[in-house]
Amino acid sequence: MANQQSFKDLSITFKPHPVTGDLVVKKDDAAIKQAIVNLLLTNKGERPFAPDLGSDLRSLMFEPLDVATAGQVATNIKKTLRDYEPRVAMTQLSVEANFDSNGFDVQIEFEIVGREDFPQTLEFFLERTR
Repeated sequence: MANQQSFKDLSITFKPHPVTGDLVVKKDDAAIKQAIVNLLLTNKGERPFAPDLGSDLRSLMFEPLDVATAGQVATNIKKTLRDYEPRVAMTQLSVEANFDSNGFDVQIEFEIVGREDFPQTLEFFLERTR
């Protein structure tokens, strides 16, 4: 059997495990999905010593809710994942304006590089926070 690469990361909730009291750990695809969302929701200039890291998706939330803005969101997501997340190979991306909820429905399908797993799907909703 081939040796598969494993990934671990701390959960961003920083809640202790109910039995051990240690911080909860995300593993493999859950760790990568958490890292992708954190990366996409990071504004450029927000992280010290890494001024180019991030996607600036939040700045697009105040643009008109239309197909053109959805295209800009998709472009930012593609560029950010290509530049800063080498563990994934994106196979499909869907960004659709959701007029009822005043935001964008995002669906990313990707494969984990170096693993022979099924494609992973990450879905989330982008909306204004203020």
